[in-house]
Order: sequence, then C-alpha cells, then structure tokens
Amino acid sequence: MSTTTITGARVFDGEKTLGVTTVSIEDGKIVRIGGEAPAGSDVVDGTGATLLPGLIDAHVHTGPASLALALRFGVTTELEMQGLNTRDRRAGISENDAVADVRSAGFGLTPPGGHPSELFPPGFTPGGRGGTGEPPFHPDATSPEGAAASIPELLARGSDYVKFMIDDGSVEGHPGLPMIDQATLNAGAAEARRYGALTVAHTLTIDAVKMAVEAGIDGLAHVFVEPHDDEIIALIKDAGMFVVPCAVLNASLMGITGGELADDPRVSSRLDEDWDKTLRSSFNCYPQGDVKDVLKTIKALNDEGVDILVGTDASHPLPFLGGLAHGASVHHELQYLVQAGLTPEQALRAATATTARRFALSDRGRIAEGLRADLLLVDGDPTTTISDTLNTRAVWRRGTRLGL
Repeated sequence: MSTTTITGARVFDGEKTLGVTTVSIEDGKIVRIGGEAPAGSDVVDGTGATLLPGLIDAHVHTGPASLALALRFGVTTELEMQGLNTRDRRAGISENDAVADVRSAGFGLTPPGGHPSELFPPGFTPGGRGGTGEPPFHPDATSPEGAAASIPELLARGSDYVKFMIDDGSVEGHPGLPMIDQATLNAGAAEARRYGALTVAHTLTIDAVKMAVEAGIDGLAHVFVEPHDDEIIALIKDAGMFVVPCAVLNASLMGITGGELADDPRVSSRLDEDWDKTLRSSFNCYPQGDVKDVLKTIKALNDEGVDILVGTDASHPLPFLGGLAHGASVHHELQYLVQAGLTPEQALRAATATTARRFALSDRGRIAEGLRADLLLVDGDPTTTISDTLNTRAVWRRGTRLGL
C-alpha cells in the first residue's frame, strides 16, 4: 500500500492553522500529521504552499460535468439543493475520484408553478430521469398532509436533507408565484424532524426567513436581499440556524456579473466557452438591491455567532443563470465573505469544517487523522490573503491526486 506525504506546507486544518508540518495519506485517508515522512513515501514538496481541506460548496445544482469542473478548483464536495444526485442515483459519482463528491436534497417542496419554475424558458426541463431510469420524485407542497406524507418518500428515495422553497417570485421579477403556506411548511418541517432529517429553506426575503424560523428550519440556503435589522438577526441566532449566504448569487440578482473573476487567468484557464459566458452574465432581476446590504447582513450574522457556510447556487452553463460557475464561484464567495468583514480563516472555516459539522459530514472538512484525504494545496497563504485559494498546486479526492 503506497503512502503519499506532503512536506513543508503550512497546514490549515479546517479550524485553525497548524503551521508547517507533514501530512501523510494512505488508502484514501489521512493517516499521520507531523513527524518525518514514512520510509518509502511518495513525497510531495509543499514548500511555499498551504494545505487545506478540500472545499465544500453548500449550495449547488449539479451534474457529472459540473462536478468535474468543481474538483478542478479544489471543491471536493458539492451539496445539491435541488436535483437528481440522491443516494439511489450517485453510485458512479461516489466512486469516481475525477469528480467532486455530492449530497442532495432531491427535489424541494414547492407548489405546482412555484419557484424555481419561473427561472426557465418555456420548454426547458432542468434535470431528467437520472441514473436509475425512474423520474425524480416531486414532493407535495399543496397541503400539510401532502407535505408530511412526502417526507418519508423523499428520504426513502435517497435525499440527504429536505429543502423547502419559500418564495413568491418577487425578488426574481415574477411576483405572485404559488408559494408554500405556513401550515404546510410547518407540517413538512415537523415530519422531517420526526425522521431526524436536516432541513434547509430557500429564503430571499425577511418575511420568508420569519416563516422558516416559525417552522423550525435548521438552515437558510440564502441570505435575504433587503437591509437587515436587529430583530431578524436575533431571530436567526436564537433559532440556532446556519446561513449559506450565496453572496455571489445575490450580487448576480442585483446585476453584478462575475466578469472580474472570469478575467483572472487562474479562472479563465479552467473554464470552457459556455461557462466563461455564463460567469460573465447575471440574473439582473433585482436591480433595486444593494450588495453592500448583503455584506452588512453577513457581517452582523457572523458577529452574533451564527454559522456561515460557503455556497454559490451555481447551476447550469446558461447566461440566464449567470454570474456563477462551479468551483470558481466558491473562491469568489470566499472573497465576498472577507469583504464583508470575516477574517480569511473564518471564511475558510465556512468552506470546510463548519459546513461539514452542520451537514453531519463527519469524514471530511478537516485535516485530521482518520478522515478522507480530500485536500487542496495552494501556493501562498490564504489564511492571510484569501485570493491565494485560486493558486492551485494540487488537489486530492480520497487520496487520489487529480491531474491538472
């Protein structure tokens, strides 16, 4: 059995900086931290670099090609918030070390014609039948009884957590969409708790957040677009929620493209024409918003001890879903978090250990003996200069080094 040892690198273990030390990996796992390289090791010289846990994107919509792109940017796990990559469909992905690993909510609870149907042009079908040949399960969000009955079905079909859409379309420029009501949301969330399932909610407004709080939802898959006040920050904190801000998505809603990121050669060199075009586009459906308000909300939440998780809402390479690209936008989100006032180490925790803890991914998200060898080696020191996360020197998924 071969051993790989990374020497001479600064190590950020997902929670704190360990300084310069060695990390040995064997059979897909981290087997030793510190000391000399074991005899016979394949030594990787990490001098001048920083070793991080593989990054986790806590909000995507993805497929095999997108998972491969994510891994090229050091994102070793993606958490799908609506899609086809449930446990019963992803065996090939789980065993393929050329793509990021994935967890999925399956399809979220939303009424017929509700969000996200307004995002897609007529005739466009996001998703499909998936690997089993069976159509995906669309849960019932039309009544409390229907929502409650959908939860065990979702979990039996392999959803790793349960997603609720709380959105009337106003932010996306489609006000009046059918939206889950409070009683139905409460019933679905209560049933999920009965099964021990984690719950997340799509919430782009303060009113939607208040509905999620009342229902006892565990985490928010977005931060709201309006300016915050002390009351909403306190509600989120007191509820023990985590928040996946997706600042990159809110910026796109407000007409801000990812063009500056796309101009970075560390990014452009890894994107094909379709993803480059998508990253340079934007949703541009909420131009009255101000991204500074989003960043102030993130800072207020972080200051109150609310767990912040890195997520992007990256989806398909289509300009009407613009401003986002798998993998690349994780690094953009890290930069937004630091711009909001988080330290680089706090931002890195939000993309590693904090997400792993909140989503019960106990085998990853940290550099510790016995955990998966999902690792990212970058030139420089992102614990002081966050943009150094893009200086990719090497990526490992389960100890297998990706060819870059």
